[in-house]
Amino acid sequence: MHVTFIYPSFERHAKSHPVLLEYVPCDEYLGSPSLGIAQLASVTPDDITIKFIDDRITPFDPDREEADLFALSFFTPAAMRGMEIGRALLARGKKVVMGGIFPSMMPEEVAASCTSVVIGEGEPVWKDILNDARHGTMKPVYRAAEPFDLATAAPPMIDLYIDAEKPGMQMDDYPLQASRGCPLSCFACALPGVMGKKFRFFSEDTNIRAALNLYARNKRICITEDTSFLFLGGARRRFKKFLLDLWERTDHAPIRVSYMGISMPMVLSLEDDFMEIIRRVGIRRFYLVGGFDPITQKAFGTGDREALEKAALVIKRCHEYGIEPYTSMLVGTELDDEAVFDRMLEFGNATGLEKTEFAIATPYPGTPAWHQMAAENRLLHRNWTKYNDANVVFRPKHMNPERLQEGYLYLWKEFYRTRQHLRGLDHDQCTIQF
Repeated sequence: MHVTFIYPSFERHAKSHPVLLEYVPCDEYLGSPSLGIAQLASVTPDDITIKFIDDRITPFDPDREEADLFALSFFTPAAMRGMEIGRALLARGKKVVMGGIFPSMMPEEVAASCTSVVIGEGEPVWKDILNDARHGTMKPVYRAAEPFDLATAAPPMIDLYIDAEKPGMQMDDYPLQASRGCPLSCFACALPGVMGKKFRFFSEDTNIRAALNLYARNKRICITEDTSFLFLGGARRRFKKFLLDLWERTDHAPIRVSYMGISMPMVLSLEDDFMEIIRRVGIRRFYLVGGFDPITQKAFGTGDREALEKAALVIKRCHEYGIEPYTSMLVGTELDDEAVFDRMLEFGNATGLEKTEFAIATPYPGTPAWHQMAAENRLLHRNWTKYNDANVVFRPKHMNPERLQEGYLYLWKEFYRTRQHLRGLDHDQCTIQF
């Protein structure tokens, strides 16, 4: 039996707005696919052959690929492309299974484009899917009865992704996933709905093996799970131990980390010794995600003076430890008025920020924001391609959609207008997610 995994392409910021290529002096960021496919590959029986196609790099052609089962995993911006591929395969008599965040949140939306939909985690039901596909008895929906025991998980088969790279289209980094689930209920996050509200951790051995594989392949790691690593004291101690153990396993050579995801309140809460460990092991960039925490919401949404002072303190603390604060600023939240654009630019200039990305608040399906805006009739359309943080797909609370779209482009242009010195820097030094 042969299975072909497909990661559908999606419209990035610069594809939505090519003018960004003129404004931003840095290279576009090309991150790897999410780990869903690599994790399923790691639990696929040895008697099944597998292939991976990254549709962003090698556009998928349904007339050139043969497989007993096609498996697609995607999030909202890739949903239109994913369903297009699924319908093309069904029309050719192929079996198709779809999973990931969007199919889990909107199974009725993708049902006509596939044979089966996986809701939630795929590992507990994957062998059932393979067996049913082999015997022609696939069910319309698969849903795990119990959360997957991450302690039993093998490292993701990340080499699938590495082997899909091409010259000029190589991934900037690969994610290290240490946990699943989150007890928080952020307005724009679907994670608790897909993976549950309880933290579950992969074993340290699994994480070490995954990280060392990337280290041996000279690939960079991105650490994005800021809440699971830093939210609780036990998780924080666990992460400290992981960093130090990994550092020992590399004979104290710096770990190749492109960035570590974090929020402003978490930077302020980290102990001095933890900041020193982060710096010592080679982490030199924080990906400071804004728009979800009380500091950034108040600082930029309302211009609250105390919040602005705390935000400035965060940037100062990063600089003190030699860690670059690469900020992600979200515009269009429920607090944002038309002054938000100038507040962000003034903050960037006052604190000496060199690199920032800007994103439009987007009510992704299944999030609290989605449910609220649907109930308030504020959604403009369901063209999922445009649900990519670069297009206004809802009616903002304190400005019209046109003003928010205009302000988003204004931010990119004005912020980088005075930072053209970044042109020509090494790719590792200047890569922006746009």
